Parts: sequence; C-alpha cells; structure tokens
Amino acid sequence: MVETKDNEEFGEEAAATGHAGEGEGTFRVRTPRGNEIIGIVDQLLGFRKMYIRCADGKTRLCRVPGRFRRSMWVRQADVVIIEPWEYDNTKGDIVYDYRKTQIEWLRERGFLKKLEEF
Repeated sequence: MVETKDNEEFGEEAAATGHAGEGEGTFRVRTPRGNEIIGIVDQLLGFRKMYIRCADGKTRLCRVPGRFRRSMWVRQADVVIIEPWEYDNTKGDIVYDYRKTQIEWLRERGFLKKLEEF
C-alpha cells in the first residue's frame, strides 16, 4: 500500500500531483499488486509478443492479452506491469502500460530502482 501526505491509503492506485505540461492536477498511478511485477520492454517480436526485463532480474516472454489488444499499444523501452503465468514463470501477460508522467512519479518514489540496476 502507498500512503499519500493526507494519510489516505490506496491499495492498487496511488494519488499523485501532476507536474507535466497540462498544469497542476491530480492523477492516479497504478502500482503492482499481488504477484505483478514492473518491467521494461526489451524487444518486440511481433504478434503481440515481446521480451520484458523484469524488476526481479528475469527476462520473460510476455504477450498483450486479447482484451487489451486494441486499447494498449506497447513500444520498446516502455515501462509496464506484467503478471507471470502460474504454470510457467518464464512467460507472462502485460497488464498495464505506464505514461511518461507516471514513470516520473515511479522513479521519484523508488519503484524503478531495481530496473535501473540491470
């Protein structure tokens, strides 16, 4: 759980203050929950599949599930949340794709430290 300055707790999302070009505002940043992991897209393979370098040090073959196929466009070097498959830890599904302002917020809060070490 992430706590904000107002001591409000958010389980899956954290409130953040926007500093990007649109002016001051509040936006939500989704954080990993359960067995989800933050990763960076290393290589696009085609057919909605790609290699993701994860925060736990593993590289996984991940795919964009059919329910996100038209709404989620993932590019190389994007920061994403993946959910590893239960029966095969070397594969996973991409659950969320972060925007630029959300990545800055994650970097400030230390969520991306493990990824930057690799």
